Amino acid sequence: MGKKQKHCDPDDPRDQRCGDHWDHVALDPEHRLVVSVIPGKRDAANTHALVRDFKRRTEGRLMNLMTSDEYPVYEEAIRDAYAATVIPPRTGKPGRPRGPRQVLPEGLRYATVHKTRQQGRVVKVETRVVFGTVAAVLAALAVSLVSKVVNTVFVERHNGTDRNRNSRKVRKSYAFSKDWEMHEAVTYFTAYSYNFCWPVRTLREGNRVNGYSQRTPAMASGLTDHVWPLGEWLTFPMRPGQRTARVA
Repeated sequence: MGKKQKHCDPDDPRDQRCGDHWDHVALDPEHRLVVSVIPGKRDAANTHALVRDFKRRTEGRLMNLMTSDEYPVYEEAIRDAYAATVIPPRTGKPGRPRGPRQVLPEGLRYATVHKTRQQGRVVKVETRVVFGTVAAVLAALAVSLVSKVVNTVFVERHNGTDRNRNSRKVRKSYAFSKDWEMHEAVTYFTAYSYNFCWPVRTLREGNRVNGYSQRTPAMASGLTDHVWPLGEWLTFPMRPGQRTARVA
């Protein structure tokens, strides 16, 4: 953005919003619903912000299974967002009492995907259970409606769809963003309008004989009962104090 990452000066405040930027996306693969998006540098602050926002939007409910790539900050961010602080009771015995510790909820399951590439092609995929047990993760996959293995293919496929809808993210193009505020605004626009206005082929219902009915991610997840025209989405009344950039 603005200039290539290799031309950015880490000590120059003007370059903080230039160079490489990432979309940190939390996606519900069953309904193809974009739950949360945080655009910006791939750093701890934005990763923590994504997990906190996802937890807020899902009202703290535990998902059957959470997956991501092996970016190590995700583990830290999930622990920080979902763990409860437990203070051990005083035992009355001599010595320094045990300090508070972070305890994860029992039903939290999180696994990562590691891809080995050679000459730009994926030659090996490995998974690792980070939170929970292998048995618990396998049980979650057994009841999944979309996948029987740990993977990140759904969010990767969505990234491709979003690049198609947002020319600022097309690779090797002169359409790349030069202004951070505009890039952020268009990112939110394409990400969240997708939920309500973009019928997804794999979500359609019906058959070839009787015909298909199109569904958007918002319809599949029960947030609405029809495909919204873009005008309806843009003019939908806002609650007082609600941020336009985070409407989902």
